[in-house]
Amino acid sequence: MKRAALYMRVSTVDQHPETQLLDLQQMAAQRGYEIVEQYTDRISGVKARRPGLDQMMADARRGRFDVVLVWASDRIARSVKHFLETLDELNRLNIEFISFREQIDTGAPLGRAVVVIIGAIAELERNLIIERVRAGMRRAKLEGRPIGCQPLDLDRISILRDRNQGQSLRQLAKSYRVSRATIHRVVCQQATPVGAVSKASKTPPLNFNRINGRISSIRRLKTYALRDSRLTSGKSKGGQTRSLQRRDKAILQRPMGSLHVRKTNRSSE
Repeated sequence: MKRAALYMRVSTVDQHPETQLLDLQQMAAQRGYEIVEQYTDRISGVKARRPGLDQMMADARRGRFDVVLVWASDRIARSVKHFLETLDELNRLNIEFISFREQIDTGAPLGRAVVVIIGAIAELERNLIIERVRAGMRRAKLEGRPIGCQPLDLDRISILRDRNQGQSLRQLAKSYRVSRATIHRVVCQQATPVGAVSKASKTPPLNFNRINGRISSIRRLKTYALRDSRLTSGKSKGGQTRSLQRRDKAILQRPMGSLHVRKTNRSSE
């Protein structure tokens, strides 16, 4: 037996959701559903955030029911965008949506087809809005009007003078009606002259060739050390051990990056 949740909504406190409740209870009994939760909102459907709807979606994410029963589709949302977002989330959670008045059942092929049609209409509406916005931007550009956010016209000399007099960043932001970050940026730009080199910029960049060369030398030393241990533990002569030690010492005395350069030349050959 599937677990069902009932959602009811009325726009004003004078309206009564009991009419919707009776129809939904009857439909649940006919389909053999077990009613586990009931959610009610007394608020306009234009608002996307509603206490009852938010609680229902939270319980849906926890898997407390398998089917959502509503009296009509406009009880869930008045806008197509909000309605499709709700249906899409319920579909991802494998929860069926059934409407009493429109007879929409997403568990059936026809119900899913209706949802697809509604989604296509919503996408068409969005594309029409985009075209209207772009047309308005083209017209504004031809008329010579600026588009987008305009740069701030700040009196930097006055800001620096007030800052030197002891005013805080918050006071300056309130006086010039800008954000505190803008005032901080103006002060920092004046504090650091153009062309000045900061301490961070004096730090030399990492030389990855030298790092790779040092890693290669460490790997070779490990190989030689392993070979040295095998020779000393087996039948090896003292001369071979001393030659390996001299070779390891010569590798350590090489400048950083020489091994990497030699490796690069060998690969190019």
